Amino acid sequence: MDLANFVKGKRNAVKLTQSELAQKAGVGLRFLRELEQGKETLRMDKVNQVLSMFGHRLGPIPEAQDEQ
Repeated sequence: MDLANFVKGKRNAVKLTQSELAQKAGVGLRFLRELEQGKETLRMDKVNQVLSMFGHRLGPIPEAQDEQ
């Protein structure tokens, strides 16, 4: 699951609007919209502010190996 879908799914699960989550996480609404739309260049500290609302934070993950 990618980051955008993770955040959107968690937000929907707790029945928050984008505006409500942005306010609770201390980020701007525009930032949250861009995060949920999968923008590739976002500030990691702000992403972590949002993820902390759901008990998560950014971290390294292994790249998927292509099957040959």
